[in-house]
Amino acid sequence: MTAGASTFREISAEVGYSGFALDRLSERRDDQAFIDSLRGQANARSLVVARDMPVLKSSGDALDPWFTLAQVAGLGPVRESVLLGRDPAGPVFASLLDDAASRVDEIPGEPGFMDRRVIVIPGRDELRIQDLRSLTLKGAFDRPTTALLGGAKSLLYWHARHRFCSCCGAPSTMAAGGWRRECSACKAAHFPRTDPVVIMLAHDGDRCLLGRQPRFPKGMYSALAGFLEPGETIEEAVRREIMEEAGVACGEVRFVASQPWPFPASLMIGCFARALSSEIVMDQAELEDARWFSRAEARAMFEGTHPEGFTAPQHLAIAHHLLKAWAMGGVDP
Repeated sequence: MTAGASTFREISAEVGYSGFALDRLSERRDDQAFIDSLRGQANARSLVVARDMPVLKSSGDALDPWFTLAQVAGLGPVRESVLLGRDPAGPVFASLLDDAASRVDEIPGEPGFMDRRVIVIPGRDELRIQDLRSLTLKGAFDRPTTALLGGAKSLLYWHARHRFCSCCGAPSTMAAGGWRRECSACKAAHFPRTDPVVIMLAHDGDRCLLGRQPRFPKGMYSALAGFLEPGETIEEAVRREIMEEAGVACGEVRFVASQPWPFPASLMIGCFARALSSEIVMDQAELEDARWFSRAEARAMFEGTHPEGFTAPQHLAIAHHLLKAWAMGGVDP
């Protein structure tokens, strides 16, 4: 390292669904003529979502999430088409197919960690519709493409569930290239929703607190998490959630990293919290188990050598990076 070189490490840049590498063109979103001109460009392309899942071209093991706008139109009725931005290859859109364009062939009986619905577009056997979490876990696409798929999924999820004005109940319409909805009846403007979630690793210096929910994969333990409530600071939410779920009091809270989380549309705010007590009083409605882990145990979870078979969260989750930073000493908590 050269003299004076920065040692700053932005963990947020390493988490899943980060790296939305586009010019978002936010200053041009109200220029409808400009957006129409982008749609008319031969190099304009779109990601496609059907019922909360990406639609992909499939050729053998190769998957391609990109469609021309003409190809999108050929998939069936499109409910919304939003402008994500522009990159060196051209304009980038995201399209939400109307539910009439696809069919759910199978709905699993029990909700799980993955969305295991089988969704098809009738007559298009060359297409695959697959859960984004599964695609990310197997590294189907590079980081920028995965981030775009996550952003598209979250934005289109909001459009699908905000078709009516929340002020007066009248139908709302898309505006600003998809980054606003407007009500013609009461003139209210509505903007895409992102739900803040605190996710935190409580520690006492030598041990960290992890828990597991029944829906987690067998043996996996993760950081505790919960939604930020109105009127709370991030620090207050961290301390409240740890106390509610595990009965552990905490003092100092430090921000570590954040992560866009498109399941369905959250911002995960990752923190370390200094534990002031050690007795666990678990909320059994939230957790199946909670316990303290040493650094050696945490490292064994990553290496697959924990004596009880416990494992760490998968790399796509910010919890993975919080635990790894603490276990490996990459960030001094």
